[in-house]
Amino acid sequence: MNRDLPKLFDEFVDARKNGFLAAKEFKENGGKLAGCLCSYTPQELLDAGNIAAIGLCGTSNETIPDAEKVLPKNLCPLIKGTYGFAVTEKCPYTYFSDIIIGETTCDGKKKMYELLNEIKETYVMHLPQGQDRPYAKDIWYEEVCLLKKKLEEKFGITITDEDLRRAVRVRNEQRKALCEMYELQALCPPPMRGTEMMLALQKGTFTFDLQQQISNIKELVNEAKAAYERGERPVPASAKRILITGCPTGGVIQKVGMVIEDNGGVIVCLDDCSGERTRSMMIDENADDILRAISDRYLSIHCSVMTPNDDRLENTKKMIEKYKVDGVIEVILQACHTFNVESHKTRRVVEDELGVPYLKLETDYSTTDSGQIETRVAAFLEML
Repeated sequence: MNRDLPKLFDEFVDARKNGFLAAKEFKENGGKLAGCLCSYTPQELLDAGNIAAIGLCGTSNETIPDAEKVLPKNLCPLIKGTYGFAVTEKCPYTYFSDIIIGETTCDGKKKMYELLNEIKETYVMHLPQGQDRPYAKDIWYEEVCLLKKKLEEKFGITITDEDLRRAVRVRNEQRKALCEMYELQALCPPPMRGTEMMLALQKGTFTFDLQQQISNIKELVNEAKAAYERGERPVPASAKRILITGCPTGGVIQKVGMVIEDNGGVIVCLDDCSGERTRSMMIDENADDILRAISDRYLSIHCSVMTPNDDRLENTKKMIEKYKVDGVIEVILQACHTFNVESHKTRRVVEDELGVPYLKLETDYSTTDSGQIETRVAAFLEML
């Protein structure tokens, strides 16, 4: 168990230093920490065991050159970034985590986990490849049971049904707060820039206190509502309303998100795994089999690794209507084959069925294509 600071601590910027100090203090006070890498990780199990669930820092180009000493260059930047931050000890949450929980969403991730396990204990959940087989729910339920057993054995705890119900209540509260924040963007004009919402979401993944995260979200929502009622309009009514879909957008907020909003657009809907599509899925806290209810909820997530994955596209259509979308921009991280192939279906649904303009951006976390992206986004918004 790590309790000392890494060798490169003094070289880090203040924000990261504060993260290291906070994580160190949390561990020294007896806190248990699990690093999570995907929306499929059933966080209620961690909450029920009083284990803080933290999203790991794989959304930057900073450590990718270090990762490429081991991993192939033509690999998804999210995978390389995650491994790079681990191997260089530059992420406080990876560094201080007791365990990392992964899942077999894609081939690149599941092979990277083997190398990540040499740095930090990494437990991998085996995800079914689809949701339509009658036995898929049973397979995933067994994986959730195995994770529960793993956590109990590793941390010397017992996770009861009542613990799980308590955790479900709190996570549902968090999801409802997030959905209330998303739904503010349905107003015309929206009360906040989409990048402000994206940054708030990203910041929220790096906290040990779930109740504090919920309070922060509610405070942001209340402030935005109050400002709107006072007549404050930070977004002009002329801004083109954009839905972002595709891969996780945490690493491209500046390169894509801010470019959209600096060129006459506003992001009104996040249709990725951190957005409303996933957060709107609640769990019945009074279900007879609470662990099964948790398992079923997480298997229902519409990621492109699932085949078929038509429910994702149906959700996109609903979001386009709900948020009065003028255009759709799909962000594909380089070498993310599942989203890249599925983008053909997305384009057909958006353009052919709904008649809404669509732009596909294939990119990574570097700045080498920033100029090209700005040119393409500006032209797309001008066309709208």
